[in-house]
Amino acid sequence: MKPRRWILPALAVAVLAATTLAYRHPAVMIQLSEQIWACFG
Repeated sequence: MKPRRWILPALAVAVLAATTLAYRHPAVMIQLSEQIWACFG
């Protein structure tokens, strides 16, 4: 087994966990929507 085989799956899990936690906070969602809206406004 390669010693670095677990890095990519662990990184993917960390990104998904961070995304899930960010979506649980309404302030993050509001800020994200305002930034997206500013691109088109």
